[in-house]
Amino acid sequence: MIYQHERKSNGEKRASSILKQCERTIEKGTIGLPELVKWLHITFIFIMLAIIAFWIVELKQGEMPYLDLVTRDTVAIVSGTSMYTFFRWMTELGSRQFVLPFVIIMMGVLWILYRRIVPALLFGLGTLAAQMVNRLIKHLIARERPSISSLLNAEGFSFPSGHAVTAIVCYGLLAYFFGKRFPEKKKIIYVLFGILTVLIGMSRYFINVHYLTDVIAGFFLGYLCLIAIFYLDNLADKRKR
Repeated sequence: MIYQHERKSNGEKRASSILKQCERTIEKGTIGLPELVKWLHITFIFIMLAIIAFWIVELKQGEMPYLDLVTRDTVAIVSGTSMYTFFRWMTELGSRQFVLPFVIIMMGVLWILYRRIVPALLFGLGTLAAQMVNRLIKHLIARERPSISSLLNAEGFSFPSGHAVTAIVCYGLLAYFFGKRFPEKKKIIYVLFGILTVLIGMSRYFINVHYLTDVIAGFFLGYLCLIAIFYLDNLADKRKR
């Protein structure tokens, strides 16, 4: 029993030593935690680019992506329910009629909060630029919508979803700038705006004016736009110092 106890004790010491060595490697090794996160982020971007490129090839060949084929039944189930009504109202928060005056008002709010014009300009011009890029890609892909409706602000081509792009850029930038201004409330700000963004984007799928791949591609395009705007804001902060 004494021998077994010594073996167990030695094993625990070795395990503890290995654990501490791993912690030191993460802290000061060749692959630190921030570096690992950065490479995971880059990997995610390239994987998404590959997936969306595959979808685009299928669409240009006149085929429907498999993800859209297996998710069409959900739209039929939701139609006419209270869930459809909920998403019908949510989609208005990404419409041109709402977003344009909202962006103008929020530009004023950001100008007042920061007492400088750069955040307001990045927010307003960033949202506008994202919409312009989205329209360009829509015309290049030229995918028809599952249904057309002027009342639902659903005319023109389908891929990617303009509501998804607008939601993630507009509300994502607001979350970013509000989070910077009120760091003690950053987590709740990010969660609330994150939920709002997902609901607005997904509303287009549930009310049957976009395919699911349109929404996912729209979110990803908006995400890339956000990265570019964050970079510009960091440059502006460095120059200010």
